[in-house]
Amino acid sequence: MSHNAGFQATLDLDGRQCLVIGGDEEAVDKITRLLDAGAKITVVHPTLHVDLRKLTASGKIIHRGRSFRSGDAQDCVLVLNVLKDDLALAKSLYDIAKTERFLVWSIDQAEYSTLLMPALLKRGPLRMAISTSGTAPALARALRENLEEVFDEEFDQFLDWLGALRDELKKTESSDRRRRERLLDAVDGFALAGTLQYPNSWKLSDEPELDQVGKEGG
Repeated sequence: MSHNAGFQATLDLDGRQCLVIGGDEEAVDKITRLLDAGAKITVVHPTLHVDLRKLTASGKIIHRGRSFRSGDAQDCVLVLNVLKDDLALAKSLYDIAKTERFLVWSIDQAEYSTLLMPALLKRGPLRMAISTSGTAPALARALRENLEEVFDEEFDQFLDWLGALRDELKKTESSDRRRRERLLDAVDGFALAGTLQYPNSWKLSDEPELDQVGKEGG
C-alpha cells in the first residue's frame, strides 16, 4: 500500500489568521494546538463545546455561529475542517484552497487535504509529531499516548535545564565550537530505551503464515 509521507515541517502561525470549521471536542483539540502556536483563530459552527465558549468569552477566539461560507476563508493561511460526515464541504474547501492559496485539512479526508495532521506529543517546549502517513491514525494516537508516559515531569525539568545552559553559554562562551561541545556533553548519556508490544489481533492474524514458515524451514 503506497502513501505519500509528505514533507515534515513546522508552520509559523504566530499572529496569522486560521479558521476552524466545527465546534466539538475535535475542534477543541485543534484550537488548543493553534493557540499554542500563537495563531489568530476564527471558529465557524452553529454550536460550540463548552471549552470553546469559554475561549470566545475571554476573547481568545472569534466565533461565527453559523455554517461555513466561502468568504470565511479569506486571508487565512490555514483552514481545519473537523466535520466528519460532510464530504461536499471537504471537496468545496479543497477547491477554494486552490484559488485562495491556503492550506486545508479535512478530518478523515486525506484526498481533499493539502497537509497531514500528525498526533502531537507535548512536554514543556518539546513537540514531537507522530505520523503514519495516513496508514493507521489510531496507531499514531497510541504511540503518542505511550510516549506521554515516557516523557515525564523530570524530562520537562531536564529540558528546561538544557535551555538555561544554552542561554548561559551564549552569554559567557564566545567560541561556537566550545558552546557546541558543552551542549553535546550535557546530553551525553541521555537515551530512550524501550520495547514494542504488539496486540493479539495482529499476532493471531499472522499465525498461519508463521506455522507454514516453520514447517518449510524446519
